[in-house]
Amino acid sequence: MINHIPEFLYHLLIKQYGENMTQTIIDGYSQKRPLTLRANTLKANIQNIKDTFDSLDFTYKDVSWYKDALIMKNISEEQIKHLEIYKNGEIYLQSLSSMIPPIILSPKENENILDMAAAPGGKTTQMLAISQNKAFITACEKNKIRAERLQYNLNKQDANRVNVMIRDARQLDDFFCFDKILLDAPCSGSGTISIFDKKLESTFTENLVNRSAKVQADLLKKAITLLKPGHEMVYSTCSILSQENETILQKFIDLKQIEVLPIDVSVFTNAILLPSSIEGALCICPSDLYEGFFVAKLRKL
Repeated sequence: MINHIPEFLYHLLIKQYGENMTQTIIDGYSQKRPLTLRANTLKANIQNIKDTFDSLDFTYKDVSWYKDALIMKNISEEQIKHLEIYKNGEIYLQSLSSMIPPIILSPKENENILDMAAAPGGKTTQMLAISQNKAFITACEKNKIRAERLQYNLNKQDANRVNVMIRDARQLDDFFCFDKILLDAPCSGSGTISIFDKKLESTFTENLVNRSAKVQADLLKKAITLLKPGHEMVYSTCSILSQENETILQKFIDLKQIEVLPIDVSVFTNAILLPSSIEGALCICPSDLYEGFFVAKLRKL
């Protein structure tokens, strides 16, 4: 271990980001982030949620780029889970970083959308809420137990325009065709690790990164096949390693199958941004507010 992270990860970060930025990333790995959540606008609105918190003297802060999200101050997950608004699905606990991909995808009324790796359903229900319950979403999850959890969350939040498929999205028939796709790809989680995790050296391995990269490439290849020409998709991971992000995308950019649509990164004023070799992509550094995350908006050529 170097600086409390696996040696191979330290060297990958140094190679990609240099010493100063690597130290900033490691500092981010040591942060304890506040609880963040969003109002589930399929059942409630943000003012109702604020009124409930005000009545309980819970302190919170708005999120400048998402009016339905809140940052809780000195409130534990246990306290939130005891509230009726949590139990009946009016709010959903979700990290700020993971709220970004659905916002970038911007689902609209009557669009047919594929969520390729949907469980536990936070982004799925968020996409439906953004479309004001008017998009149609196909949500894939290959693991039966995780798919059951996905369906539970969908039911709890009244997300009733979602079709759950217990299937590996890589195995979907090519006759499917979608207006938009969210590929929040399974990854190593290099943006979300904690230096306080005593099992980190045994669980976060080079093999995990390599296996993740292969799955990501296969999923992106399938996504491009299933997306309508000229239409948009979002690729995201909670990894900050180029092997799982830029390297994957660049292969398909070079093949002229996709192009990158620039994200307005200036919106995320309180995030530390990491440099990316893909111009227009968003790479967020782990910090006291954000998990490390990569997001790219793509158009099929």
